Amino acid sequence: MRHLILTLATLATPAAAQQIETDLELVLLADASGSIDADELAFQRQSYATAITDPAVVSAIRNTLYGSIAVTYVEWATNQATVVDWTIIADAESAAAFADALIGPPRQAGGRNAIGSALLYGMEQINGNDIKGFRRVIDFSGDSMGNSFGPPVSQARDTVVADGITINALPILRGGQIGFDLPTAYEQNIIGGPNAFVIPAESGPAFTEAVKRKLILEIAGRTPTTQIAAR
Repeated sequence: MRHLILTLATLATPAAAQQIETDLELVLLADASGSIDADELAFQRQSYATAITDPAVVSAIRNTLYGSIAVTYVEWATNQATVVDWTIIADAESAAAFADALIGPPRQAGGRNAIGSALLYGMEQINGNDIKGFRRVIDFSGDSMGNSFGPPVSQARDTVVADGITINALPILRGGQIGFDLPTAYEQNIIGGPNAFVIPAESGPAFTEAVKRKLILEIAGRTPTTQIAAR
């Protein structure tokens, strides 16, 4: 009955004006900088849409303390843009509605990297909503450590973590990055907070599987058995 009432009240709709209690507030903070072309941007969105609707992910959501999570999808580059606003996901239908909303909108962010600004924007989205989450997480993905302007990355990371928000990261690995250890750079400069972790992903099909794995871990409040953990 609890799940039925929650679903009827919030199914497939942005979070309402009254404060809503849920297990997790999750910002999906995805790279939309100049290194991500139109096809890759569409693929990233499709990967998150596929992952959020996967039965294993939906099952993880239903097995949380509240039986629901709140999710928003943000793309970052020189600017940051909210592609799908805060939505309560409690079952397969609300997950599918979130996925459908993610596929349609045009590109809204572009230019060079501003990772520090993106992390602070993610924090603002959590602090500015009308949701009370038992846990608060920013799920950051990117393919470089570039930070062309704005606050230094590690400074922004420290500000977010001091606010009680965990940052996890998904570095997107490319062949041109030979000689540069992006996962370690993300471990040292981006992730932080309780149970923070890095899951590297190759571009292409492996990316979708990495997103799914990362979502399940974040929803369950766990860390991978093999990980690059927060210092």
